[in-house]
Amino acid sequence: MSCSNFDTKELCRKYRTNVPRLIRAWKKGLNDLELSRVTGVNVATLHRIRSEIELYHRRARLARMVSADGEQAPAQRHIFLRPLL
Repeated sequence: MSCSNFDTKELCRKYRTNVPRLIRAWKKGLNDLELSRVTGVNVATLHRIRSEIELYHRRARLARMVSADGEQAPAQRHIFLRPLL
């Protein structure tokens, strides 16, 4: 999870917490319960922040795949099989 790929300031404002600090803690291996005790952020809020970051990364990965496939992929992606005669 790289902090430079998305707007951490927006997430900080939205959840009123230091998101880069949370990301560093997750990278160090702290689980949500330990992190909740240290930071005082609710476990459900931590889960929402984590899922929002993961969703952003999935969308970015999908966009990269689509842009890479758009240059090389054929027009038809599906193989249509004829029924047996």
